[in-house]
Amino acid sequence: MEYIQIGNTDIKIPPITFGGNVFGWTADKKHSLYLLDALFDKGFNFIDTANVYSYWAPGNSGGESEAIIGEWLDTRKNRDKVIIATKVGSPMGTGAPNLSVEYINEQIELSLKRLKTDYIDIYFSHKYDDSTAQRETLAAYKNHINAGKVRTIGASNFPLAILREAIDLSSQEDLPRYQVIQPEYNLMDRAAFEGAYERFCIENNLSVTSYFTLASGFLTGKYTGKEDIEGKDRAPFLKKYFNEKGERVLKALKEVAAKYNTSEAAVTLGWTIAQPGITSPIASATKESQLKAFIDALNIDFDSEDLKILDEASR
Repeated sequence: MEYIQIGNTDIKIPPITFGGNVFGWTADKKHSLYLLDALFDKGFNFIDTANVYSYWAPGNSGGESEAIIGEWLDTRKNRDKVIIATKVGSPMGTGAPNLSVEYINEQIELSLKRLKTDYIDIYFSHKYDDSTAQRETLAAYKNHINAGKVRTIGASNFPLAILREAIDLSSQEDLPRYQVIQPEYNLMDRAAFEGAYERFCIENNLSVTSYFTLASGFLTGKYTGKEDIEGKDRAPFLKKYFNEKGERVLKALKEVAAKYNTSEAAVTLGWTIAQPGITSPIASATKESQLKAFIDALNIDFDSEDLKILDEASR
């Protein structure tokens, strides 16, 4: 497996990132530890999580994913071989995004404690906070980088104008620079990233670990109608995809998957990896068998006609 350098750092990650939002939600602790072992054995050593994962599950309050990952790191004694990204700034169910120095200082200590580590490889601003000056946020990160608690930083869900402002600020002042960007991007939701945002990332050597790659499982092809998602944990995320475009995309995925004798999930991942500006799309799984799609995606050599089929269906 070829690992990819993150921005202007010495951090290298695999071409698919595992989304840790499932830990403590759709995968309980025992099964989460099993999945982490399976991922690591297959070479997928980059885990993306957040302090808020997964407050939305009944009985949870946030931090469950980090705590499970922390137990795994502690028992497997493999911290130096794993890349961990976590995030700060997204409200845990209530309130507003908060990237103030006080909140960052508080939350980084809680994340480090749950993760049972003394450093975070990539620390993300989860959402833009318009009530806090970007200079304050970046200065807070600088202190934690200097203290050895953070290796580099990233930005998730930032509007392009705000991201541009942050990059300019970092170049003008002695402040750390966002090296990784995390937008929503998949075959069903392309417009916000493609175009100006995509070009900005490429021109400024900003790595992109896009999320919702499988559209909450819709792009795996296992849901064919709204009746299939009734009672499912992911139903609130999935229902918006059941429309004419969704039907076209699923048909195209099925056609291309049949040609390569692989799964729709593998085709979705492979298509995303092939897109300009994408470094390592984020995907989750709750079964070891689903990890086969990760391996298969890396081995698909699309021809131009297949890419055209998927492109046209998703417009």
